[in-house]
Amino acid sequence: MKLKINGDVVQVPDTLKSVKELLEHLKLNDQIVIAEVNEEILQTEEQSMTQIKENDKIELVRFVGGG
Repeated sequence: MKLKINGDVVQVPDTLKSVKELLEHLKLNDQIVIAEVNEEILQTEEQSMTQIKENDKIELVRFVGGG
């Protein structure tokens, strides 16, 4: 399935059904990530319930330390 993630078209397996599964696939599940799907910001607990589908526009923001 094709998704637009942070402005880039990305091909991901069709077996991914939720934002949480997408984060696991992208190896971001062990980080604090703010997810927005089709311009709707999700609470962390909503990531496992929110389904993804072809051509969804997804923005992922993660926090990194540093200075």
